[in-house]
Amino acid sequence: MARKLTRKLKTFQTSLGFFDLAIAAPSMKAALEAWGANSNLFHQGAARETHDPDVVAATMAKPGIVLRRPVGTNERFAEHAGLPTALSGPEPARPRKPRPEPARAPSRTTDDAAERKAAQAFERAQKQRDAGRRKEEAARAKARERRDKAIAKAEEALERAEREHEARAGAIEAERARLDERAQAEAERWREQRRKLEDALRRAKE
Repeated sequence: MARKLTRKLKTFQTSLGFFDLAIAAPSMKAALEAWGANSNLFHQGAARETHDPDVVAATMAKPGIVLRRPVGTNERFAEHAGLPTALSGPEPARPRKPRPEPARAPSRTTDDAAERKAAQAFERAQKQRDAGRRKEEAARAKARERRDKAIAKAEEALERAEREHEARAGAIEAERARLDERAQAEAERWREQRRKLEDALRRAKE
């Protein structure tokens, strides 16, 4: 079987929110996916490939990992970075377009073995991100399933309670109708009995 070829990694950089972001990835698309970008920042001019040796070295040391630094600073990129110490206003800093760098020829600081190792590390990081996304999607699917089951159970309980209520209300109405008939019959019986008794009383007084 032919050995799978690994794609050479490049370093890409952008700015989002409070941070500058950088990553070693095989393509712009892979960088955008790792950043979680919803639009093509490269076409918008808000992201670019960088050849800054310090940035390249930092990203190649952790290929596939999104590195950060406070926006507008020259601090070293790291996996975890603090917020900028000073902001221009109370609102979060808006994404800024990276300053263009003078064109410089990329220096080959690593050999082929190191590049393959970096590419393999990126692939591992990409697989970890994909596994994390799949895990989150599975958790959301389970949550939706639990919610749907709870809704179905609640709806079934409500329908059952409504049927029981209608049955009881029907029985009460039927009982009420029977009582009304008995009350009417008793009223007629009493009127007839009272008429007879009153007639007897009147005759006794004559």
